[in-house]
Amino acid sequence: MVELANAGEGLYRQGFAGDTFNTLWHFARHAPAGWQAAYLTGLGTDRISEEMMAFFKQAGIGTDTVRRIPGAAPGLYMIHLKDGERSFSYWRDMAAAKQLAADEAHLAETFAIGDAFYFSGITLAILSPADRVRLLSHLARARAKGQMVAFDPNVRPRLWPDLDTAKAAVEAAAQVSTLCLPSFEDEQNTFGDESRAATAERYRRLGVDEVVVKDGGGAALVVSADGEDDVPSIAPQALVDTTGAGDSFNAAYLAARLGGASPAEATRAGHRLACHVVSGHGALVA
Repeated sequence: MVELANAGEGLYRQGFAGDTFNTLWHFARHAPAGWQAAYLTGLGTDRISEEMMAFFKQAGIGTDTVRRIPGAAPGLYMIHLKDGERSFSYWRDMAAAKQLAADEAHLAETFAIGDAFYFSGITLAILSPADRVRLLSHLARARAKGQMVAFDPNVRPRLWPDLDTAKAAVEAAAQVSTLCLPSFEDEQNTFGDESRAATAERYRRLGVDEVVVKDGGGAALVVSADGEDDVPSIAPQALVDTTGAGDSFNAAYLAARLGGASPAEATRAGHRLACHVVSGHGALVA
């Protein structure tokens, strides 16, 4: 999406960001040898879409998987900050990304060349019900082939018609995923979980092999075939902006795991990158 961040004195700085893109942008910088990042999304053919495509390429992100949709345009959001914590205003009703799974042939071509896949609850929330089912079917086939399918539930209630629909979609997504990276606050608010352990256990019961429960600035709980680990976070010297903290954690975790690190080692890598990102402005901190 197009990002507008307050630059002071009534001015705003334009950038490009969004939850899955933030993760991909950071992953491209930390990817292990032999791995390349590519983005499955939808973009228009307007000027700002062309600028976004150029930004993808500059970041080392493959664009052959981007679906171009004449007449469509990117979504837009604005960041509001107070004491380092952020809130957002969105304009995404006509966003081209909402059509990223509408073309079966394009989806099939993309999944044929991918070796690992990452998506989020926001990905699911912006799709039509039919497109959501189509995407999850391809992800299920990827998992059946033994490929990594990583999922961050990232529940944003205002994107869903009601909470029951959101919960059902998250559970369906978990059932096709090998790795889940939930945030405890979201899970507590959505599912009523009383602890990080309850969150991890719920996703394990849904069939997820590996669960990492993030907890803001607290420790992350990792549950996998290796057992359980409570991995402390790293406190930043200065908390500037929490935008993209969880997204960057996910990027470092995925890069580390695909590079052969253990879940605990990957969690420490996630904490290190998240600590760095919250020390700067915006989601994409070089």
